Amino acid sequence: MKKWLWLSVVLLSCGKPLPDLAPINLDQWKADKNGCRRVREQNVSFLIDQLDKLKGLSEKDIIELLGRPDRNELYKRNQKFYYYDVDPGKACADSLVENQQLVLRFNAMGLAKEVTIEKL
Repeated sequence: MKKWLWLSVVLLSCGKPLPDLAPINLDQWKADKNGCRRVREQNVSFLIDQLDKLKGLSEKDIIELLGRPDRNELYKRNQKFYYYDVDPGKACADSLVENQQLVLRFNAMGLAKEVTIEKL
């Protein structure tokens, strides 16, 4: 019985690997909170080409990959939205009037259902 329990724990802990978003330096992306340092802005074209790689990932996977969101919103039916400022956001000293942001919508199961770049 213990062998089956051990095997099920091992199988459950083995998830799919996180996608590679190269050439984006994800450590620099995470450090560029609210896009103030403009590192995210420099990588937006690479990110746009890879948005599909983020679909289906869990909230935990997204946070591991991109860091904590700049903002999040809880919506009806347990949907969540994560927002990452690509251009300097309102929290930056040199914020732009219209900035771009990466928006991820998670379904009630906690999986990224929609991933877009939007202008505010």
